[in-house]
Amino acid sequence: MKKPLITIFLFLLVTISSFVFFLETRGKKITITSPLPSFLTRTNNSQASTLNLWLPQIFTIVNQGAPEITAKSALVYDLSTNKTLYEKGASEKLPVASLTKIMTAIIALENKKDDDKYLVSKEDIVGEDSMGLKENEILSLSELLYGLILHSGNDAAETIANNYKEGRAGFIKAMNDKAKSIGLKDTLFSDPSGLGYDGDGYSTSYDLMVITNYALSFPKFAEIAKTSSYNIAKTETHQEYQLESETNLLTTYPGVKGVKTGYTEEAGLCLITYLDYEGHRIIGIILNSTDRRGDMRQLLDYGLIQLGIKPPPHPEA
Repeated sequence: MKKPLITIFLFLLVTISSFVFFLETRGKKITITSPLPSFLTRTNNSQASTLNLWLPQIFTIVNQGAPEITAKSALVYDLSTNKTLYEKGASEKLPVASLTKIMTAIIALENKKDDDKYLVSKEDIVGEDSMGLKENEILSLSELLYGLILHSGNDAAETIANNYKEGRAGFIKAMNDKAKSIGLKDTLFSDPSGLGYDGDGYSTSYDLMVITNYALSFPKFAEIAKTSSYNIAKTETHQEYQLESETNLLTTYPGVKGVKTGYTEEAGLCLITYLDYEGHRIIGIILNSTDRRGDMRQLLDYGLIQLGIKPPPHPEA
């Protein structure tokens, strides 16, 4: 007898509560907090504000039939359908070498015009990869960006940062502030080039996908990223530069539009590739690989197959 009474009591309690809620909320506006990141509704990039920049949620997927790759971390994401096509350690924090330069380009593009001039100082002439800048040369931002992205010029990165209104330290702060403003929590930049001389910078495949998507919202960045070679003619203020893209998939995998390579001994071989093929815009990220181009070819093929698309024929070299 007790159970029926308890059931009747609970039913009456729920009914009365629902009626009271109806009376209290009738005619009132009820605010429901969206579970989506606030980045979806705010951005200080006037170009990106018109785009649907989606901050994807990392979840476990089964890479059924996926190729074996050498990369420690990887992500293949279709921007057109907002689908993760492949994921391996995408949230693991790792050094990213020259992939850092994508954020360097973003900060420059948001603060300067293409034809703004930059003076090259002695401090800008750094080792490793460089476009070959000489002290006291003067180049435009556009010219430096080609050297930064195509040739991965560390000297171009340092020149851009050292000419920032708040200096090099201010530029690095702006890089980290931008990462936070677009919702990233697992990225830290310690220098503008990715060499790692100033500390232990890191990011994740997940965060780099968001950064790359953001960068591609700038027409100038997208234009440079898809360029295989570029000549900067000699002027009164600088020598001639012949720049070649280090991303060979740009000319060997149909639909690839760049974007960036990276390498240090600690970071291993890294690669970000943007593919625009058969109506799908795909970003592939590879970190700490021993065969980045082989890995990327396999992952792009696999991603297209997941979308029901036959991969294009392409050479293995």
